[in-house]
Amino acid sequence: MKKSIVILFLALVQAVSAQVQFETKVSKQSLAMNETLRVDFIMNADGDNFSPPSFEGFKVVGGPSQQVSQSWVNGKSSFNKIYSYFLMPTQRGNLTIRQASIEINGQTYKTAPVTVSVSAAVERPRDPGDNSPTSDQSIYLVAEVSKTNPYVNEPITVVYKLYFSYNVGISNWRELDKPRYNDFWSQNIDIKQLVAEEGRYNNEPFRYVILRKTVLYPQKSGKLEIEPLTLDIDVQLPTNRRNIWGQVQVVEDHKRVSAGARTINVKPLPEAGRPDDFSGAVGRFDFKVTPSRTTVKNGESLDVTVSVSGTGNLKLFDIPKPVVPTGLELYDPVHKENVNTPLSGMNGKITDTYTIVPEFKGNYPIKAMRFSYFDLTSKSYKTITSPEFVIRVLDGPGLPQSDVASNGDGAKQPILVPEHFKFIKLNTDLTAIGSRKSFFGSTAFYVLTAIPFLMIPLLVLFKRKKQQRDSDVIGNRVRTSNRLARKYLSDAKRNINDKEQFYIALEKAMHNFLKAKLHIETSEMSKEKIHEILLDRGADAETVRDFIVLTENCDFARYAPASAGAIQHDYGKAISIISELEKQLK
Repeated sequence: MKKSIVILFLALVQAVSAQVQFETKVSKQSLAMNETLRVDFIMNADGDNFSPPSFEGFKVVGGPSQQVSQSWVNGKSSFNKIYSYFLMPTQRGNLTIRQASIEINGQTYKTAPVTVSVSAAVERPRDPGDNSPTSDQSIYLVAEVSKTNPYVNEPITVVYKLYFSYNVGISNWRELDKPRYNDFWSQNIDIKQLVAEEGRYNNEPFRYVILRKTVLYPQKSGKLEIEPLTLDIDVQLPTNRRNIWGQVQVVEDHKRVSAGARTINVKPLPEAGRPDDFSGAVGRFDFKVTPSRTTVKNGESLDVTVSVSGTGNLKLFDIPKPVVPTGLELYDPVHKENVNTPLSGMNGKITDTYTIVPEFKGNYPIKAMRFSYFDLTSKSYKTITSPEFVIRVLDGPGLPQSDVASNGDGAKQPILVPEHFKFIKLNTDLTAIGSRKSFFGSTAFYVLTAIPFLMIPLLVLFKRKKQQRDSDVIGNRVRTSNRLARKYLSDAKRNINDKEQFYIALEKAMHNFLKAKLHIETSEMSKEKIHEILLDRGADAETVRDFIVLTENCDFARYAPASAGAIQHDYGKAISIISELEKQLK
């Protein structure tokens, strides 16, 4: 018995040792955008029809190379075969190397997926003895920052320059990793044409082109990091060989360069001397309050324009709101921005135009308004006060003298009475007690008695309809999505003064609208599929593009500064797009 157990155990050990193994091994679990990853597909038995994965998120820069080894130890043979690839990432995040497959002894084997983490590009040390054509000493990507210790909301500029040697040619370049400006308000400046210029880098002559210009406004104090820009460049590099005419031969190659991360030490605005009404304006401004007219008649209206002009963070603060006395009705303003953003920072003018409608005759003083800002030149706070003016209403309903109060300078100001007294009711509807008819036997009695019996067929019909409705899974899902879309759209309107909650609700409303109209789930919502389905259903291409752009911007807008006017514009844009899709979808 014991001998049989030993033989069975040895047979099991031999069977396990003979199992086919096929696995994926990577050279590192985490790497930067400008680093290379080696991937080995290893098997312990020879096979055919090897099929590598698609390597989504990577670019193959080497391979496949194949290695085969076989050995005999103590009378036992071992076999090892490796397919190797060298990859460079094309995007950041957690990237998955999917399954590879191979046929061994008539059976198909697959590897397990492997996930690696890709971070922003890092600076790699250069070998000073490296004089090869692909040396890092021939191409540099530099991020030039105008100021590394600004105040909060003080503009700084970042200019990305690509330096390259005179003997190096560049035919094309691609952005692999765009810089992220967390905790900054950013504005890119369009560069219409790339022009090569001559300059110096590290005291050596180079040519360079300006690839990108960005204006940044830091939104909080402390150490803020500007993440790097990473490029993949197609280059022509000289070799040591010459053609029959004596000209140096060049080779086509590609190179990955990064500008490196930059740290900005942002100073907080000083607390000393900060006005109570300071709303975050930083720069140099002029402030004006201008009424369209000061004398009106009953039924007429006037406009009061509140404007701020100058140089500074014009899009990042709110304009003061006028306070009007009782008797004038003040409507929500029309916000306009005429702002340019050159490399020096924002300049231009922003205005809020209020419409005022008087209700009673009289003189109405509009108090002086104050606007405070931090002046970067003098490093101090300054306040501009607008002059007070009086609106005179010449005619219209007036109030008794007792209902008119003085404003202190002799002018009379009407005080609204919340509600006027009603006239006393003169006619009555009294009836004699004995003249009332008995309820039993009356028409109302028989009607009320018959109602329960008449309701029975309606209840049966209602129950059948409810059962049909409950069994309609797709219809219930559509109705739920419709209801959620209306709910989140209502939440967005209610939270219009809370930027983050507004954009969360707006994004959910638009997603649930799609689920209701296209009968798809959230897991199926890719940009390409949404675009394809909407066009197939008859939606206009421009409306589809506006829908996708707005949904993509919702997540970004939660962390980027936005004025009340921009939020109101996005809400109106969402309503308009949903209405258009309702009309267009078949």
